[in-house]
Amino acid sequence: MAGRKSGLGRGLEALIPVDHPAAGYAVVQLDSIDPNPQQPRVHFDEAELESLAASIKSVGVLQPVVVRPSGDSYTLVAGERRCRAARLAGLTEIPAVIRESSDDESSLTEALIENVQREGLSPLEEAAAYEQLVAKYSMTHEAVGQAVGKSKSSVSNTIRLLQLPAEIQGMLNDGRIAMGHARALLGLDDSAYALHIAQRAAEDGWSVRQVEDAVRVRSEASPASTPRPGRPRTPRPAAIIELEERLAEHLAATVDIAYAGKAGKVTVKFADIDDLERIYKLLMT
Repeated sequence: MAGRKSGLGRGLEALIPVDHPAAGYAVVQLDSIDPNPQQPRVHFDEAELESLAASIKSVGVLQPVVVRPSGDSYTLVAGERRCRAARLAGLTEIPAVIRESSDDESSLTEALIENVQREGLSPLEEAAAYEQLVAKYSMTHEAVGQAVGKSKSSVSNTIRLLQLPAEIQGMLNDGRIAMGHARALLGLDDSAYALHIAQRAAEDGWSVRQVEDAVRVRSEASPASTPRPGRPRTPRPAAIIELEERLAEHLAATVDIAYAGKAGKVTVKFADIDDLERIYKLLMT
């Protein structure tokens, strides 16, 4: 068989019998591996799978998948893309790390960690997986962050993406807008206007900063946030706007520079105390 003589798969098979007990490493039949019901990834890019399959044909499966025993078969814990690509490559078996036992929470967490570390999940898939850990297993945002190596604020902000209208979520999922655009749109209570801004951003190639500006203008124009009468804001020089954008990019936060000709004020927005500490460290380095 083509898969038995290439890469790590053949090396493991030579060292470890196929009927290895359910612990440690083994080469297992792909047909004996059931999908992970806790798999956070929903979309699999066909082109990427084809590319991975081609690599597997050439050098084999370089990293084992992770499975757990389930009766006479196995349940996949992590490695869905490798399994799919291995089947496309014509393999019938795959090297695997076999975990003796793993509950549903551990299974979801392990699958999530692998995908997050490999940057394999879309923002919405990541948000849904975080939300599942919170809702189903009563994990706090801080605990989820510790499990996947992210800050509490990062987890919280990612979960908030699920509050966006379905149309905007679809645009984010399709790559028509970026995560930065989507996070900026969370500042709007008007779903119809948020969709309008998202469509403008997608069609006209707006930057995240342009979306943030549109959101701010809308918020300042709303009755609840209309400022008291006073002098209009002094038009800002292009250099100030550029500095504002560069600072916002460096801090990964919303920054506003109010400029009055000679003096001014810099405002940096943060989500919570963790986000503030992150910004503080960036400013001090």
